[in-house]
Amino acid sequence: MSIQLPIYMDYQATTPLDPRVLEEMLPYFNEKFGNAASRNHSYGWEAEKAVDIAREKLANVIGADPREIIFTSGATESDNMALKGVAEMYKSKGKHIVTSMIEHKAIIDSAKRLETWGYDVTYIEPPEDGITTAEMVEDAIREDTILVSIMAVNNEIGVINPIREIGQLCRSKGILFHTDGTQGYGKIPIDVNEDFIDLMSITAHKIYGPKGVGALYVRRRKPRVRLAALIDGGGHERGMRSGTLNVSGIVGFGKAAELCQQEMAEEAIRLSNMRDKFKATMMESLEEVHVNGHETKRIPGNLNLSFPYVEGESLIMGIKDVAVSSGSACTSASLEPSYVLKAMGRGDELAHSSIRFGFGRFTTQEEVDYVAEKLVDVVNRLREMSPLYEMVKEGIDLSTVEWAHH
Repeated sequence: MSIQLPIYMDYQATTPLDPRVLEEMLPYFNEKFGNAASRNHSYGWEAEKAVDIAREKLANVIGADPREIIFTSGATESDNMALKGVAEMYKSKGKHIVTSMIEHKAIIDSAKRLETWGYDVTYIEPPEDGITTAEMVEDAIREDTILVSIMAVNNEIGVINPIREIGQLCRSKGILFHTDGTQGYGKIPIDVNEDFIDLMSITAHKIYGPKGVGALYVRRRKPRVRLAALIDGGGHERGMRSGTLNVSGIVGFGKAAELCQQEMAEEAIRLSNMRDKFKATMMESLEEVHVNGHETKRIPGNLNLSFPYVEGESLIMGIKDVAVSSGSACTSASLEPSYVLKAMGRGDELAHSSIRFGFGRFTTQEEVDYVAEKLVDVVNRLREMSPLYEMVKEGIDLSTVEWAHH
């Protein structure tokens, strides 16, 4: 069987649109073009009905009430809305927020913005397995803490956080709990009630839906969460997020969510098997390969590996017909080593040689085998050219070497 190049292995950056999603969306571009806020005629009603159906499908995946789903332009907006909206609304209760150093930039940069507005933020530093535990959160909480924001799944290393324990802790202390669910939603079971989640950010383009549409789950009762709006206008989306809804995008988002719910269990098995076989090949064929993040507590479709003594950039060039990333799509524009890996205590060397492999719905076993074989060749070739690797082979401990500075 001939393999079609290039091969896409960056499913944590984005996913292709599932053809079934596209099919569902198409009518809403032309014949069903109504504005969901037009209450006076059938064009508007038809659009509104389509949006309501999508809301229900999205809510079903996480055991929420459809009225708790607020549509946004994506998870970045949802993250901004959750942090800034809660901070503004609850400032009389306190001005302290807890998050972690390896959250998505949309959370970290929103938190930094809040610091310039006079809020206090504690950034938890996770250990080497990349997991933020409830104990760490408890240590960071203060009397005046109003919000804890910890992601469900990390976008770079794919590790799953114990959000149920964190949620339970927050609930017991009367603190709101937000989770950035972008990489977990539709891939692992999440239930807003069993996991004590008050707010959750999600997006369509990580679950085989379109780009540019997302949602924020906002709890309606016990506790009722209130948000100050970032975007004001005609009072759309319970007044929390005004603006004409992206009906075709929302329809696609709903269909994508429904497909994830139906296929989650079997997809998880297929992707885990594929990933584990790939990992085993790496471990057997190469000396010194490090898995970044917890070995087992990770989503099925992610594997983040470091190949010491090889520059990540040259590795990516060496497999240039394979789409992978070092760091995350959001930060790879600056050639800095991954801030996520650095925060977890990985040295620059390992952070610089890390590669994220993302497996997804349309990845085939032939593709995975091809990439594994190609990667082994490239790593071996680059290591042969590496003076550092030669020194290590001779038994020299690199951490003790005095490097001459010119």
